[in-house]
Amino acid sequence: MLNAQKNITTHFFKSVSIAPLITFRIIFGALMLYSTIRFIAKGWVYSHLVAPKLHFTYFGFSWVKPLPEMLMYGVFGLMLLACVGIILGCFYRLSAIAFFLTFTYTELIDITYYLNHYYFVSLVSFLLIFVPANRAFSLDVRRKPDLKQREVPAWTIGIFKLQIAIVYFYAGVAKMNYDWLVNAMPLTIWLPAKTSLPVIGFIFKYKITAYLFSWAGMLFDTFIVGFLLWRKTRVLAYIAVVVFHTLTRLLFQIGVFPLVMSCCVLIFFSAEFHQRLIPLNSSRLGNAQRSSTPFKGLITTCLVVFFAFQLLFPWRYLLYKGNLFWTEEGYRFSWRVMLMEKAGTATFFVKDAKTGREGVVPNRQFLNDEQEKQMAMQPDLILQYAHFLKAHYAKKGVTNPSVRAKVQVTLNARPSQLLVDPQVDLSKIRDGWQQKEWILERK
Repeated sequence: MLNAQKNITTHFFKSVSIAPLITFRIIFGALMLYSTIRFIAKGWVYSHLVAPKLHFTYFGFSWVKPLPEMLMYGVFGLMLLACVGIILGCFYRLSAIAFFLTFTYTELIDITYYLNHYYFVSLVSFLLIFVPANRAFSLDVRRKPDLKQREVPAWTIGIFKLQIAIVYFYAGVAKMNYDWLVNAMPLTIWLPAKTSLPVIGFIFKYKITAYLFSWAGMLFDTFIVGFLLWRKTRVLAYIAVVVFHTLTRLLFQIGVFPLVMSCCVLIFFSAEFHQRLIPLNSSRLGNAQRSSTPFKGLITTCLVVFFAFQLLFPWRYLLYKGNLFWTEEGYRFSWRVMLMEKAGTATFFVKDAKTGREGVVPNRQFLNDEQEKQMAMQPDLILQYAHFLKAHYAKKGVTNPSVRAKVQVTLNARPSQLLVDPQVDLSKIRDGWQQKEWILERK
């Protein structure tokens, strides 16, 4: 046992080339710069973060609020500067911290726009804070030549490989469900709508295509990291990564996620490969990393805790009864990507306790289209909205308002049914980790 622990520690802290870490820093920074510019250019700062009257918050983060419009643009301006700082290795640590804080802050404002790749970006940017990714090919080295290094501890590169491995493997495990493999859902619904695509569109009219894509997607996600780790299959595996993510980009609206993953997996390639990408010749580098790294115990403990959480948290859904896709208890932050076709309609009723009069809520008065769409199929957002309505109508003079909802939801082409108990006053229920008993069972 002690020998195994010693071997693991030795592997974590052995000296390896800094080249993969440098290219990862530059590529990740460039991707985030593009993504941030894209977000601003599409007008999403205003439409997603400033304009809405209500923001659906993450459990435990209701204190995170949007700033006034000009300050929100200031946050994104700081985010852009941080991206440039990461790319150039200029005041790198400060830039990495600034990017992590500004990006994560903007994503915590409204759960409506949650995407797995936003979570991935927050995790990676957090890890970047603690690695010496500015010790070569950076403006920091130009300012302080003593920073130059040609080698770094292996863990500074391995943590990014492990984080990427978790994303893919858990996405593969998530696809090992009855609807995905046996019914080829939701691809049976989605693919026939893509027959107009040039060259390949004709294959999507065949039902067998949905089954082939479902099984191929599961196998790809589950095993791709193993093939990326093995030198003999690495190039073919990377070609598969590019093909897979190009197809998902063509077929589905999932933002920059395909590009991010296609570029980030380059970290699996050898140091020699990365040295060909960026000229890290010995004349520009300093001495090798010293073999004695301080705080080995602390670093190891922190890494174990961080990744133990990453490995365990996606399984929390097992603590809840009911169908995960229906209740969505434990669904987020578990790398479940494009696994279901779910849609709902939600009608809310507010009742005055004094007069007994009950009225229908005009949802469009409070929510934008995307907020209403997401709220109408996610129980925790339904609950948040009910509490918002109670507070709103109480201010309008309604006496002790009660709020109930009739929510009809369809999942993977099944007939729609009630999602929550329409007789329950949702405004009296507090959200938490406990089972949501007011969610009705899927028939």
